[in-house]
Amino acid sequence: MSSEAGAVLIRPMSPEDWPEVRAIFTEGIETGQATFEVAAPEWEQFNASRLPDHRFVAEVSGRVLGWTAVSAVSARPAYAGVVEHSVYVAGSARGRGVGSLLLQALAESTERHGIWTIQSSIFPENQASIRLHQANGFTIVGRRERIARMSAGPLSGQWRDTLLLERRSRRV
Repeated sequence: MSSEAGAVLIRPMSPEDWPEVRAIFTEGIETGQATFEVAAPEWEQFNASRLPDHRFVAEVSGRVLGWTAVSAVSARPAYAGVVEHSVYVAGSARGRGVGSLLLQALAESTERHGIWTIQSSIFPENQASIRLHQANGFTIVGRRERIARMSAGPLSGQWRDTLLLERRSRRV
């Protein structure tokens, strides 16, 4: 699937995109506000843990500016239509609509494949991400208090809350 809005092309992620995807992932990790992860994985680990039909990049003039991908939340058949997603936008591209385009492509893709819920855990302090998600049909359904501890960076050892957001399909 690919779509264009302005100069931004949304297309499926390929293994050749990994160096740019990983750099954007690393940039997000370094903010301390995007994830509990301490380092971006190698391609093999990323590839094995994300569903192949729902990985997209946002590209402008051959340069990747953002990405999104999903993982299954459970192997149990009852949860086959529920995925957890990540969306990352390069610092230089934030505020340009890249995140919205990625989330729209992800919603279209998951609905075509019978997925009825996309969820995400976001740090409450990451207001930009919360606003992005709410503007794209996600709602806050709960707060997980002290769900995990940061293990690296300036917040190392600090317990963090996350907000659980989800987008429920109206078509599936």
